Amino acid sequence: MINVGIVGFGYWGPNVARNFSSTPGARVVAISDADEKSLQRAAASYPGVRTERECDRLLGAKDIDVVAIVTPVSSHFEIARKALANGKHIFIEKPFTASVAEAEKLIELAERKNLKIMVDHTFLFTGAVKKIKELIDDGILGDLYYFDSIRVNLGLFQKDVNVVWDLAPHDLSIMDHLLRMDPVAVTATGIAHFRNELEDVAYITIYFPGNVIAHLNVNWLSPVKIRTTLIGGQKKMLVWNDLVSDEKIRVYDKGVDGLDSLNMESKEKAYGLRLSYRSGDMWAPRVTQVEALQGETSYFIDCINNNVTPKNDGHAGLRVVRILEAIKKSLAGGGVLVRLN
Repeated sequence: MINVGIVGFGYWGPNVARNFSSTPGARVVAISDADEKSLQRAAASYPGVRTERECDRLLGAKDIDVVAIVTPVSSHFEIARKALANGKHIFIEKPFTASVAEAEKLIELAERKNLKIMVDHTFLFTGAVKKIKELIDDGILGDLYYFDSIRVNLGLFQKDVNVVWDLAPHDLSIMDHLLRMDPVAVTATGIAHFRNELEDVAYITIYFPGNVIAHLNVNWLSPVKIRTTLIGGQKKMLVWNDLVSDEKIRVYDKGVDGLDSLNMESKEKAYGLRLSYRSGDMWAPRVTQVEALQGETSYFIDCINNNVTPKNDGHAGLRVVRILEAIKKSLAGGGVLVRLN
């Protein structure tokens, strides 16, 4: 049995606690939160679980194998460092850390102590992302051209991070998982409409090798909630609407033929070359309806028991944080191009 301690029982913490407590082979034994009302809710929900105001006692407890860190990102590094130093595997809310340097230090510590890190990239465990990954890996879409995502709604405003650090990690982790390519450059523009100077609207462009491009629109000030991703490929194009209950994914046999020959022809010959537009059928593949967080917690317990590196490990979290840092630099520079090593 893997014993789990939860640090943070605010917005997302109750979901993490519920799923770990219902995961075969796992048991929640302790919950910590600095807020007394949150602790009271935890005690009422889990009468047999001990509660702590100070997380240090939980982090050092001998009966805990895994620490789930569900706190603001500014606190991630110090809590995770203490947990790893005390020999605990860590499950940590996105984004992994507040900087690349912090992420690298945690990865080095975990590897030195042979411990697992799982970053809570929950969307990787949805039926939709699993199906999209399958379609890409099977070559249904062909060579990829672009990844375009819109994630907008009214609120929830965060006190310590801007809209990029709050919403974009979802799409960045999905993009990283699906494309499996290292970006070469980032540009970003955004604006803060309130006195906290945290951007609440942002537009991000990410460049990859081979003329692959990604664009993310994140917004806390939209009158409507939109969760839509478009992926364009040489053979097929895909639309994922996460807010609909049926036909979440639609695959369109639409595209442009003649692009390959354009790349091979000289400019003079290409000038007179006509492109042909392909418009075929649309089909909606079946998407398994699962609770992603339940699949994620079960997967983490399996990774620990079988000594397997999770796909959403510290390195996956680091890749997302590296892009977030580049976005931050671009925003500060008014949209300047930031190159990534």
